[in-house]
Amino acid sequence: MKLKDAYEPLLNFFRPVTCRHGDEQTLIPCHVGESRNTTECLKNKCCPSKNSHELKCYMPFKDNLQLTFRLLVLVAAGFLILGCLPLCCCACLQRSQCLNPLRRANKEVQQIVQKKKARSEDIYSPLLD
Repeated sequence: MKLKDAYEPLLNFFRPVTCRHGDEQTLIPCHVGESRNTTECLKNKCCPSKNSHELKCYMPFKDNLQLTFRLLVLVAAGFLILGCLPLCCCACLQRSQCLNPLRRANKEVQQIVQKKKARSEDIYSPLLD
């Protein structure tokens, strides 16, 4: 696998193109030639012409609207992740007994609870026999 093959989807994401052209845009002939059919034109990432008076195969145009939308979604997802990440970390770390000292049992309180359990077992054990 070549390096170019690995980065091509990433480049295609940040360089969207379209075959729709406006009246003010000039058509640039595709490098595959004008005598190519529609299938060969599409294989070479060019745009086939629908009108007979224009070029049969022309270069696609940069789609700024699509690029703006993609960047907007990417930035919104980044803000969402950065906003939720601290909340998730705090929720997980707050429940952790090894990292949250307030969740650990105090030694004095633990001894008192054990003494009360032992005393209640001594008191109620004759009743169970």
